[in-house]
Amino acid sequence: MTEQHHLTLTVNGRAHSCDVEPRMTLADCLRERLDLTGTHLGCEHGVCGACTIIVDGAAVRSCLMFAVQAEGAEITTVEGLADGETLSVLQQAFHDNFALQCGFCTPGFLTTAETILAENPSPTRAEVQSAISGNICRCTGYVPIIDAILEAAERRRAGKK
Repeated sequence: MTEQHHLTLTVNGRAHSCDVEPRMTLADCLRERLDLTGTHLGCEHGVCGACTIIVDGAAVRSCLMFAVQAEGAEITTVEGLADGETLSVLQQAFHDNFALQCGFCTPGFLTTAETILAENPSPTRAEVQSAISGNICRCTGYVPIIDAILEAAERRRAGKK
């Protein structure tokens, strides 16, 4: 029998407990143990960005982090961005700018963008483009994603919801 570790994780402001093998990735733990399936797995090599979540305020590829490494960390997944059924300003800007098509990459872009805007509430187009360069989208061509992030920044600065 494989060794199991009991974890208590704080995800989206709530404490969760689960048992995991030491080699289980955080992405798999979120999806399989906590049923938070908004975190998507694409390449499983940290290249595509689909699995990006926020760990202690930083964008992290959850496919490259072991679940046991997350003990004691504050984790935010795409599910934690909305307020119940109400989309966040960023999510609404993605919707309004048609910044998604198939939606597979969207959770990773949203969590990446959330960290961008937390660090820099007034990014330039070039700064946004550089900051999302580690996320891959095969559908949108990136322009609507960049537009959505810039619009969300503007809405936040104006205090709009």
